[in-house]
Amino acid sequence: MATNADKSKPYIPLSGSATDGWSTEDEATATCFCGAVQLAFPTQGPGLLVSFICNCSDCRKISASMFASNFAVDDKYLKHLRGQENLTAFGQSKTVEAGNKMTNYFCSTCGTLMYRIGVGFPGKSILRIGTIDDFNLAETKLKPTVEQFTKYRPSWLHGAEGVEQHEGGHISSAPKA
Repeated sequence: MATNADKSKPYIPLSGSATDGWSTEDEATATCFCGAVQLAFPTQGPGLLVSFICNCSDCRKISASMFASNFAVDDKYLKHLRGQENLTAFGQSKTVEAGNKMTNYFCSTCGTLMYRIGVGFPGKSILRIGTIDDFNLAETKLKPTVEQFTKYRPSWLHGAEGVEQHEGGHISSAPKA
């Protein structure tokens, strides 16, 4: 797969079934694997709040990976471009360390987790960096600045370089990055 050496320009490779992802200076898209659900989100403040890595047990289990790379946005700036009716919600509070309910919104066709909302984060949504269509945003505007729940990170996995490290939860109200 070719890469885009100029990280300042969008790089939207074919990944999944959708071919209509886009990125501008202020906004970009996140699309599920099958293309049924697509969101538009802000790529800078005030709508983009923070980008972070989470090693909590919920993020590990729900992502089927050892950690999740996330970003939080103010809900006033999050747009459902298509497929909102195709989202299935599942929420629980039993395994969330703070005891607050987290509700997860999945594409009901392909299963992609598009975002999470939590009682502890009113008015904010937590999206997965892996759903963004412009891959260069993960290297630029959405590059994580915080890694939390490092106490749960496996010993063979080293922390992200150049980001704040926190043993517990740090993103409680999604402060500006």
